[in-house]
Amino acid sequence: MQENDGKYIFGVVKVGDKGQIVIPRDARKIYDIKPGDALLLLGDQKGMALMKTEIFQSAIDRVMEDLPK
Repeated sequence: MQENDGKYIFGVVKVGDKGQIVIPRDARKIYDIKPGDALLLLGDQKGMALMKTEIFQSAIDRVMEDLPK
């Protein structure tokens, strides 16, 4: 793993026959990813990103609180 100012390179992962990847141990440790955790897959034309759904949900909750009722 290589770190630069809070940005990481964890190495290369391969996609298996069923489309699965293994998240490297260092990444799981840093982001506290455990078996059974739900991850949201985001993407655009440049690439993809994974995010724990609980982080995304808390951001949505904050936005919803600010909306007029």
